[in-house]
Amino acid sequence: MDAAQISGPHQIRRRILWVQTFTIVWMTAEAGVALASAWKARSPALLGFGGDSLIELLSAAVVFWRFRDARVDERTEKRTAQIGGSLLFALAAFVVIASGAALLGYSEPRTSLAGIVLLLLAAMIMPWLAAEKRRLAAKTGSAALRADAAESALCGYLAWIALAGLVVNAVWRNHWTDPVAALCLTPFIAREGWEAIRGKTCC
Repeated sequence: MDAAQISGPHQIRRRILWVQTFTIVWMTAEAGVALASAWKARSPALLGFGGDSLIELLSAAVVFWRFRDARVDERTEKRTAQIGGSLLFALAAFVVIASGAALLGYSEPRTSLAGIVLLLLAAMIMPWLAAEKRRLAAKTGSAALRADAAESALCGYLAWIALAGLVVNAVWRNHWTDPVAALCLTPFIAREGWEAIRGKTCC
């Protein structure tokens, strides 16, 4: 269905459910591959990206539930956003610890071709999803969908940052670039968590 042809409330709702279903399927695969690759390659950058993918999966599922069942109220959306924000803070702390261990020599990140391919795909797919969700949020006035669009956009930014770290590590064998890239992710993750707890969305 072309987004430009969407006009009626029923069509908009169907489009939202389709976009969220696609997001859930993609984020499930993305999180699984990222975390498995992070474990195999001991990559803090992939670990941070995979953890954020899990949060995005939760957010997409909540928005899907919101538009599948009209009885969901705003308090439920806000409560779920606060839970997601708390999880993001925990993720940021974990990434800092894992990155610190790598920088101190307790673990050495290895090249992950699967991780590089995944991040490249995510860097292309997530901006498209974010644009679709922003367009639909503007049509419906949904704060939950607007927040989910912000998380999708952030996931795209994180993919580029993590990809830079992994590529430099793979080409020049600079093992410190992977944990440094992971540390670059943490301010974005923490900001998203703070905005979610406050009930706002990142720009």
